Amino acid sequence: MYRRRFLARVGGGATVGASAALAGCLDEGYDVGMTADGFVPDELTVSVGDTVVWENTSTRNHTVTAYEGGIPDEAAYFASGGFDDERTARDAWHDDFGGRLENGDRFSHTFEVPGRYDYVCIPHEFGGMYATVFVEGE
Repeated sequence: MYRRRFLARVGGGATVGASAALAGCLDEGYDVGMTADGFVPDELTVSVGDTVVWENTSTRNHTVTAYEGGIPDEAAYFASGGFDDERTARDAWHDDFGGRLENGDRFSHTFEVPGRYDYVCIPHEFGGMYATVFVEGE
C-alpha cells in the first residue's frame, strides 16, 4: 500500500519533474526514494551540513553505496550498513546482503564537504541504479 501511495505522488513515470518527485518525498520525511530500479530524484543539491535521508520505497532490497572515486578526497565515506570503504560494502553485499535496505528502511548521511557525490545501489548497478548528490557551500 505504501508503494502505491508513493507511485501515485510521483506519477509513476518519467514525465514528472524531479522537483515534483522531491516534493512528494519531503512530504514523507525523506529526500530520496528508491523505486524498483532507480533513485528518485537521481540528482539532488544540498548545502554543506545538510543531512540527506534515503528511504526504500520499493519492495526490492537496495543499498546506498558511495563510489570511493566519486566523492571529494576530504569527504567521509558513506554506505548503508556503515561500511568504511566501497570494497568492504561490496564484499558484505555479496557475502550476506550487508547494507541491505528493505521496504521502509531508511539511511541518512550528513554532508560536510562541498562537491559531487556519486553513489550506487550495488545489486542494481548494472541496471543503472546510481545517482548524485551535489553539495554546495563553503
